[in-house]
Amino acid sequence: MKNQPIGVFDSGVGGLTVLRTLIERLPYESYIYLGDTARLPYGTKTGETVTRYALQASAALVDRGIKALVIACNTASAYALPALRQRYPGMPVIGVIEAGAEEACQVSRSGRIAVMSTDSTARSGAYPAAILKVRPRAQIVSIACSLLVALAEEGWTEGSIVGQVLEKYLSPAFARDPPDTVVLGCTHFPVLKREIETVLGPDIALVDSGSTAAAFVEQTLRKAGELANGKTQTDIRFLATDGSDRFARVAQAFLGSSIRALAIETIDLSPFSRVD
Repeated sequence: MKNQPIGVFDSGVGGLTVLRTLIERLPYESYIYLGDTARLPYGTKTGETVTRYALQASAALVDRGIKALVIACNTASAYALPALRQRYPGMPVIGVIEAGAEEACQVSRSGRIAVMSTDSTARSGAYPAAILKVRPRAQIVSIACSLLVALAEEGWTEGSIVGQVLEKYLSPAFARDPPDTVVLGCTHFPVLKREIETVLGPDIALVDSGSTAAAFVEQTLRKAGELANGKTQTDIRFLATDGSDRFARVAQAFLGSSIRALAIETIDLSPFSRVD
């Protein structure tokens, strides 16, 4: 089991920010990354649909012999985590929300915490529930920022347009009793981090839920004695359900390195549609 790959999935390329932090923290592990690009975005869909998609994507990864499953998508973590853990009780299944919520609770001085996310993640109430479980008196504001996903995928990560959009989203939450901590509750948002810091100023702590999830993956595998024992450089396989050319073009901003379109295997999830 030790040298089997870690499976990572997202609706598209946003989860590559999680993969990037995993590689930095665990450079000798192997990874299989699946972007369900044919059906993105998950952030505008119902919880039932997201759960169905997540079960299908995870089944495709499990079929390839992974030792752990990382849900590199906040929306899928919000809705599908219980179903995935029930389906794979013998495998570590790790989402990004629990780790991000715990880190936010530790970082916040006042207990006033804002969560930037997609519409679906905000509607799910998953972040407030996870934060209140750790810090019952926390004051939480959810900020749905779905337009930021499109900006990130277009490569618009800095500049006046991005700043204006951020001001529009964030200003109401900071008008009275402003939070001292903001959770980046979407895996697309870390590529906008510099502009978010500019808008919020230096006194607001930012928590990257994907980065904290990578630390939790390391802790989980270490405790189970399943960290890779090899010393070879990371081996990564990329899967997508559509549009390998666009996946490769957009991926560099999220992963920090280029991917050749020919290196991305396009797969069909229909054989895994029977997930009940």
